[in-house]
Amino acid sequence: MQIISQLIINSIIAGAIYSLVALGFNFIYGATKFFNLAHGVMAAIGGYIVFYFGITLGLDIYLSVAIGVLLAGLIGYGSDKLVYLPLRKRKASNMVLLVASLGVFTALQAIIAILFTSQFQVLYRNIASQRIFNIFGGSITQTQSVILISAIAVFAILVLLLKYTVFGKAVRAISDDEEVAKIVGINTDKIIGRVFFIGSATAGLAGILVGFDTGIEPTMGLPLLLKGVITAIVGGIGNIYGGVLGAFLLGFLENFGIWKISGEWKDAIAFALLILFLLFKPQGIIKR
Repeated sequence: MQIISQLIINSIIAGAIYSLVALGFNFIYGATKFFNLAHGVMAAIGGYIVFYFGITLGLDIYLSVAIGVLLAGLIGYGSDKLVYLPLRKRKASNMVLLVASLGVFTALQAIIAILFTSQFQVLYRNIASQRIFNIFGGSITQTQSVILISAIAVFAILVLLLKYTVFGKAVRAISDDEEVAKIVGINTDKIIGRVFFIGSATAGLAGILVGFDTGIEPTMGLPLLLKGVITAIVGGIGNIYGGVLGAFLLGFLENFGIWKISGEWKDAIAFALLILFLLFKPQGIIKR
């Protein structure tokens, strides 16, 4: 019973992390219709900004987290204005945008490695001092509980933003048909820039929380990106509700799948799930 409780808790925490990445990825995809591979490196940027301000400079950790989320969002916004927007104005195909995002990912990851080296770093200096909560025989740390609360909060904010604000209505209009949105007077470039800011800030928050839980390294963005893309496709590409469902489905399958086997099979389970959905339900759990 104790191991079942721990597996459930681990699954929920994994699902919360994946959902944060998938929420930002789906938010951007819904408005732009291309796979932004640079989304993953925004997670690493958020983590390393907190490391620099909170650990290296010794600023207040909460202030450092706020700066990390803000700068991750601004860098995502800048990548849209400097790279993707000029390409969209030239009517570049989604394949060109995909390759461009891969270039942004590689360049930013290299800059992180140059500035901070490839050494593994931790954001939580006193891990032993973390509070641990026992739930039905399973254990969850203080950081993991913050991860879960953050995922729920970000999901709720995005839902409210899309449903009840003028900005959300504009995003939905662009998602339906960008050309028609332009005709009715929506400044699509401005709205998409804001979408990049919000999506990248969400990815930055995911990277920061992972850094507090396990640690950071320059290459951390790629595995987070892969899991975020898998959950987005499984749940329903471009649908934030589906992204969350896909994230928790993957979290449970991964953790219960390695109950009796090696943990190295986690990635195999994730990609097997992706292949099954691509073959039999390519639209995902919830259609966009």
